[in-house]
Amino acid sequence: MAKIVVWTKQHVNVLNELQIKERYIAKKEYIVKELQEHTDLVLEVYDWYVRRASDFYSKPVDVEYPIWVSLSQEATMLQSKDTVIMEIELEPELIMPVNIDKWGMILNYSYIPYNNEDAKRHKQLLNEYGTTDTQAYMSQFYPIIKREIITSWERLFDDSIIINNEEKYGTIWELKREWIVNVIR
Repeated sequence: MAKIVVWTKQHVNVLNELQIKERYIAKKEYIVKELQEHTDLVLEVYDWYVRRASDFYSKPVDVEYPIWVSLSQEATMLQSKDTVIMEIELEPELIMPVNIDKWGMILNYSYIPYNNEDAKRHKQLLNEYGTTDTQAYMSQFYPIIKREIITSWERLFDDSIIINNEEKYGTIWELKREWIVNVIR
């Protein structure tokens, strides 16, 4: 199968590591340094994603977290201080596509509805309990709702369920120096 080109925004240290080791993998320590006080909130959903995505895409044993890639150059995050944009070329089967809107819902601890009727049912449930998805997720008082929210996240991997649009990012488990075709500084 033909290779495809994707883009990833990374700290310049990732490029430096690739020069030396020829391979980069995302580690918890890097995420903690980047996210600081928000680490626990984000890692909870990242840990869920890693467990579930590993069922679909074989994860190397030494990998802790995914590396995010943009499937179009226009969708690449804007460059900022101490970052580079890497244009990489690799086999498409190495990329796990992730719907942008569904992933955003997961990051916000939201329920991903199966369809409009399911969305109405879930909203009614929240109204009956006088809570929101985020409150139910973060609290110990709504275990059934929290379980329903987490179960709904499986729909991230179901392309037949569309929330707003079908735009996607992707994740890869590792980044190899040999895949880099261009670096934008």
